[in-house]
Amino acid sequence: MIRIGIVIGSTRPGRAAETVARWVHDLAVKRGDADYELVDLQDFALPHLDEAVPAAMGQYAREHTKAWSERISGLDGFVFVTPEYNHSYTGALKNAIDFLFHEWGDKSAGLVSYGVDGGARAAEHLRQVLGQVKIADVPAQVTLSLYTDFENMSVLAPGPHQEERVTVMLDQVGSWAKALRPLRV
Repeated sequence: MIRIGIVIGSTRPGRAAETVARWVHDLAVKRGDADYELVDLQDFALPHLDEAVPAAMGQYAREHTKAWSERISGLDGFVFVTPEYNHSYTGALKNAIDFLFHEWGDKSAGLVSYGVDGGARAAEHLRQVLGQVKIADVPAQVTLSLYTDFENMSVLAPGPHQEERVTVMLDQVGSWAKALRPLRV
């Protein structure tokens, strides 16, 4: 069975990303088509990129990088959950992606973003970086507006149409992860 990591792409205190990721995870595990796992950037406490050798070389000196590499290597695809900060995604998520290179390659990803305008700009910036590390991002994405999908701009309350969007996105992530598997073997 394929393994999909739902990446909590914020480390900010009081973050909504964890709540959003758990909502996606709860919907995903009901499907039974893959093993869905939460991957919380906070659990890895990655400092600002501190490896002397570029990630493309795969020569990691730091234990936190080795642990991060092992976690990502075991996954076939991802759902990245990110807020939008200043028209982009989080620095913590960019840093986490930059720590690795080959571990990302030839895997699929879906995007769940949130913000005033649904986090659409964060998702578009993230797509550019994912392409560079050879992650195939699926077209379907979920954009959650702080105005319509959260109560008081803080409590997650997505409309039923958002569950449909999650389903379509997960369908694509799963099928693409399976299709890309022969490239990773």
